[in-house]
Amino acid sequence: MFTGIIETLGEIESIREEGTNLHFVVQSELSNELKIDQSVSHNGVCLTVVALTENTHTVTAIQETLEKANLGDLKVGSKVNLERCMQMNGRLDGHIVQGHVDQTAVCVKREELDGSWEYRFKYDSKNGNVTVEKGSVCVNGISLTVVGSADDEFSVFIIPYTFDHTNLHEVNPGDTVNIEFDIIGKYVARLVGRS
Repeated sequence: MFTGIIETLGEIESIREEGTNLHFVVQSELSNELKIDQSVSHNGVCLTVVALTENTHTVTAIQETLEKANLGDLKVGSKVNLERCMQMNGRLDGHIVQGHVDQTAVCVKREELDGSWEYRFKYDSKNGNVTVEKGSVCVNGISLTVVGSADDEFSVFIIPYTFDHTNLHEVNPGDTVNIEFDIIGKYVARLVGRS
């Protein structure tokens, strides 16, 4: 479980294919604090640490993960949002995030406002995923508040700190991001759909 509060940015140092899997070697200031078998969110995707060096860690994405998330778009040098799993004795600053990406969305708008940025994302709504205004959504692992909601798109506002300390500053119209919809909203949507 995660909170969607990004701890730091990592950088992809290398990528290795093995069958349908991709192994990512990530350099970050957190790498030397990690342990083998630890869960870490990479752009919102919960991945297991499988190898460590002094300043890197390696994680593996299987085909199922690559099909649902944007990890296959990563290249050497790409920045990734990193968050370690939450501790049960701490504050929940974001919202409950599982690290299980539901699908990707495409950025259709990025507008710099006077002191913030507005982003709009479009997604395929056939899976029944929904957003609600003032509800939570996780974009590339970042816990955000929905400010505008439609059947197949939503918008969020980004404060300067989030813009500077996550990889959202690299997201432009046409780029794909990982989306995890609010867990409570998913359960409610499923129950309402059964009625």
